[in-house]
Parts: sequence; C-alpha cells; structure tokens
Amino acid sequence: MTDTPSPKTEEKSLDTLLNEHFGGKVVRKDLTKLIKEGANVPVYVLEYLLGMYCASDDEATIQSGMTTVKRILSENYVRPDEAEKVKSKIRESGSYKVIDKVTVKLNDNRDVYEALLSNLGVKNVEVSGSYVREFEKLLIGGIWCIISMRYQFEENQKGSPFTISELKPIQMPNMDMQGLFDGRRALTEQQWIDILIRSIGMEPSCFKEREKWHLLARMIPLVENNYNLCELGLRGTGKSHIYKEISPNSILLSGGQTTVANLFYNMAARKVGLVGLWDVVAFDEVAGINFKDHDGVQIMKDYMASGSFSRGRESINANASMVFIGNINQSVESLVKTSHLLAPFPEVMIDSAFFDRFHAYLPGWEIPKMRPEFFTNQYGLIVDYLAEYLREMRKYNFADAIDKWFKLGNNLNQRDTIAVRRTVSGLLKLVCPHGEYDKEAVRRCLEYALETRRRMKEQLKKIGGMEFYDVHFSYIDLEDKQERFISVPEQSGGGLIPDGQLNPGTLHTISMGDISIPGVYRLEVQSINGSGKLSISGPGSKEDVKVAFDFVKAHAPRVSASIKPGEHDFHLHLLELQNTGTPDALTLASFIAICSAALGKSVQSQMVVMGDMSLGGTIVPVRNLAESLQVAFDAGAKRILLPMPSVTDIPTVPGELFAKFQTSFYSDPIDAVFKALGVE
Repeated sequence: MTDTPSPKTEEKSLDTLLNEHFGGKVVRKDLTKLIKEGANVPVYVLEYLLGMYCASDDEATIQSGMTTVKRILSENYVRPDEAEKVKSKIRESGSYKVIDKVTVKLNDNRDVYEALLSNLGVKNVEVSGSYVREFEKLLIGGIWCIISMRYQFEENQKGSPFTISELKPIQMPNMDMQGLFDGRRALTEQQWIDILIRSIGMEPSCFKEREKWHLLARMIPLVENNYNLCELGLRGTGKSHIYKEISPNSILLSGGQTTVANLFYNMAARKVGLVGLWDVVAFDEVAGINFKDHDGVQIMKDYMASGSFSRGRESINANASMVFIGNINQSVESLVKTSHLLAPFPEVMIDSAFFDRFHAYLPGWEIPKMRPEFFTNQYGLIVDYLAEYLREMRKYNFADAIDKWFKLGNNLNQRDTIAVRRTVSGLLKLVCPHGEYDKEAVRRCLEYALETRRRMKEQLKKIGGMEFYDVHFSYIDLEDKQERFISVPEQSGGGLIPDGQLNPGTLHTISMGDISIPGVYRLEVQSINGSGKLSISGPGSKEDVKVAFDFVKAHAPRVSASIKPGEHDFHLHLLELQNTGTPDALTLASFIAICSAALGKSVQSQMVVMGDMSLGGTIVPVRNLAESLQVAFDAGAKRILLPMPSVTDIPTVPGELFAKFQTSFYSDPIDAVFKALGVE
C-alpha cells in the first residue's frame, strides 16, 4: 500500500482531520496546559475529564466543558494543603466524591484491604476486595481514581472511619481498535506522526524530522513487550515526561533505590513485583540506581534477556519493558573520544553482558531543551485513548516486516538481530498500526533501528573490547542487491584517514595513549634546506622523535643516497586525532615520516603504520593488535604495515576484520620505509 492521500486530505488541517476521524477522542492541548498549571495531576487524569466534557470543536461547548472540568477539579480534586477541609466535607455530608491517587495494601492482621489516599493523607481506609481483584495496580504503585468516600465513626473501631463505597480508575473503559485503524488509513504517514507528537503535547512543526523520530522512539516500550531502551542526554529535554504523565500503564521510579522484591518478586508475599503489573518500568536518573540486594543486577540481566527470571523455586514470566533515563554531564564529543556513552550508569552496572541486552540507545542529546513554544495549542488524541491504543498494540507483532524487502548484514549477531527486529516492529506499530506499510516505510524504520542498536554496540566495543568488534551494521536490499551501511552521527572516525595521496612526510599510526586505549595519530614532517636541525611540536615524546632522527642520520645511505640529513632542517608536528593522549610508540613512525619528507615521496594511500623500534633498530611488536586494527578500520584505513614479530598475534584478530586490509610486514626499519613508500 502506498501512503498517498487524496488532494482533499492534504488541504485539510490536522485539527479538522482529527475531529473528523477521531470525534470524541480528541482534545485541544492548550486546554490541558491551562488547567495543568493550576492542578498537580497527571495529564491523563486531566484529559480524561476534558474528553468527557470538551471533546468538540465548538467553542461554546468547549467553554462550558472547561467550566465543568474546573468545577470538578476545584470541588473533587484533593490538594494536599486542603486535605483537612475535604475530610471535613466527607464527615459533614456523609458521602463525598474525590479525585486522588489510591494505593492499597493487605492488612493480614484484620484480613482486609486498606487504602492510602496520597493527597488526602488518609490511610487504613477499608476497600472492597472486588476492586483490588479487578484493578491489581492498586497494590503496586497505585492509580488515580474517582472515589466515593463515606465517613462512619464508631467507638473503639480498629480501622479508619473513612471507607470507599465506589472506586473508578481514571482510564478508558474500552478501545475500538478498528476505528483507530480506519482513522489511520485516512491519513498520510507524516500526518499520523504529527498527530502522535501532538497527542503527547508537543508541536511537531518545532521539531526536525530526525527529532520527531526520537520522540516516537520514546513510545516503543509502550507498544513492544520486553523492550529495553536507554536514553541519556541533556537535562530538560522531556525524557521522563512520557512515562510519568502520558500513560497510566507505565511507572517512573525516581531516585533509583529499589529492591528485587519490589521490582520482580516478593517471596514472602508470593507476589510478582512491578514488572508483572506495569507495561513499562522506567528508571529516572540512572546514576542513582542502587539495588539493596547484591543479586539485583543479575536478576535484571536475566529478565532483560528473556522476559523471565527465577526466584526460589519459581520461574516467572512478565512483559514489562525496561527504560533507563539519565543525564550526560560532559560533552558527547569528549565522551566518545575519551570514554564511552554509558558513563552515567553506576559502576556496578558497567558490564558488557548487561548493556548487550539493550535493544536501542536513543541519542537524547539530539533532542532540544523544551521551550514554551514546543508545547502545542492544537488538537491531539486524548492521552488516555493514546495510552490504550499503545497498550493494545502490544498484542501485535510486525518483527517479520523486514524479510519481505531486506536482509540484515553479516556483522549483526543474534542479539543485534533481535534488537533491530524489535525496534522495527515497535516503530511500525506506531507509524502504521493498521499493518499496511510499503517498502520505504519499513526502510525508514530499519535504518533507525540499525543506528540505535549500533550506538549501543559501539559502547560495548569500548567496554568489552574485541568481543564486540562487529559494529559495521548494514542491510541488503533484496531488489537491487545493494548493501547499505548505517553509521552513528557522533561516532567520528570514518574520515580521519582521508582517501588519496598525502603530502610527503605525512603518515598515520595507531598507538596506545595515556588512557590505555589505542588512538589514531598523524605525523607531519617538513623538510627545508638547513644544517641538520630537528624541531618538534605536538603532544608526543620528544625523545622518541630524537631517537628516530639519530637513526636517520646513521642509516640514511641504506635508504637512499639522496637523503642528506646534514643539509636539511626538519620540523615534525604530531596530531592526536582521538584525544587519547601521548602515544607510547612513535619512533618507527617518526623514522618513516622523516625519510618520506627527505625523499619527497608520499606514503601509500590510506596506509597505517604500526609497531615500533628500539634505539638500536630492533623491531617492537604492536600492543593489543586486535583493538588497534579495529581502530584503524573505523578511521578509514585500507592498508596496514605490521612488524614481523606481530605475526604470532594474528590469531587474536577476527578473520573478517583482518581480511578488510591489504597487509604488508616489515622485518627492520629500512624494510618498513620501503614498504610504506611502496618501493620494492
């Protein structure tokens, strides 16, 4: 199916289309804002009321509905500072309706369920077991409800004089999915994406296309079972908003302190924790995550891998998705070069096996900080209707959509493939919930999925080393058989070693830096007429370069009779291209660069020189060959010059990686110069 609307559809505004195809299920988002500023209730509570009284495009109806909603909130919504006044009203009138968050626990001494009303500040309120059986979330986390309260005081009574006679969760009673599918068919893909973004309160015209996809990706955990998402970025970009305000089916854990019993399974009470009762469990501020139980992270790893976990003799399955949100305090550029983009996680969680279970890493730093104009004043779906649609979509699966038109590249292992399929499925559920999508719609979802998984894999490579070398994700179009590679924007390196001939005296080398990570370095040597002087600039060891220059003076005739070091001055400048600090192996590379400048002959195109030499010319093998080769490949190298002593380390390099290069070996420094310059 192609996503081409009729000309009439294009002419109509989104507001008109929404009211036409989703009548009674839309609300003007500026109304939500107007009331939200005066009432500290979640958006889905407000819009539930606005949907009941203001779902219209008739201004008179809207104004009348607004008055009603304000009256209900002023009379029935319990503000914490007015709790005593409301309690008095319940006592004086005998019965009174309130809007509050209700959390229930079982009092096993009295064998009754007792509720805590958060804002009213009343606890031990007896509540019927039928409500608890019907709405299990009352027991964990609590839910917002409209409650009829009664007051009956008796001498020496054990419980509270307050009781709940009627309880109605603030959620839509049913969901017409066919109506939603029909409404989606009447719209283009772009119109529908804009409607989804408006429905979460944002104004799509303020965001670039890529930013819209990031906002959509935040919703994937709400439509996809057992989906693991990480988003780290700047403060104030709305990372937690969707999990806290938009859906009554997700819970946001602030502060990070939690227990295995609370999150997974309480063995004493024999009850499943949050993962069994909520569609999404989101951790705010990942830096503060702290399990009181020493096995907490291990159980989380098991759950994130399979959707099940073991406690005692029980093996329990659950469907909740896990979301990890946090702030990056340094610039992304410096983290990419000096550390990894998972640095905000606590030390106990910096574990490649844990991070390998994430399906996507959302680049939160690409989403702008929220400004007043980013919030829409136009129509959008009522968030409760949106939340129910998202929840219903968890029953569908579009993971096989890729196979009709595309095949995944050979760098994706089983975990990568699962992650990409899950992300594609989630995006298609959001963009094409009716299941009618064309090749280009799937391609857009696939490329986004490959990028978000590769971003996680790039960090795994930095944490776990060569076990995760295969980060060059691609897909093959089954129609034209073309393989397309997907990169991550912040991961610079592909252009560090440019294609084409470099100036004589310029070469690239890979060396271990101060922070024990291999990095790319560029040496640039200039030769001018003079008297045999050497000057050095840049971060490297001056001694290494002086040793190389002394070796040139002693052995120049062996390279070429035309090299006369005493008749030229040389200036060597070192550039560190990846902020890895002072290189530990520079002598051999300096020797080749000086010879290249003296001869006026360039090093071979896209070549990287590896290895080192001692004061007397003895060849030193490459430290950490596999990782160094991976860095060279990422930087754009096509040719590698290796010392013969490193031959014994070749089995440590994945065969696929080694095959990417045209490799030459040298046995002594003079041989290295000839091979580097392409002289037989």
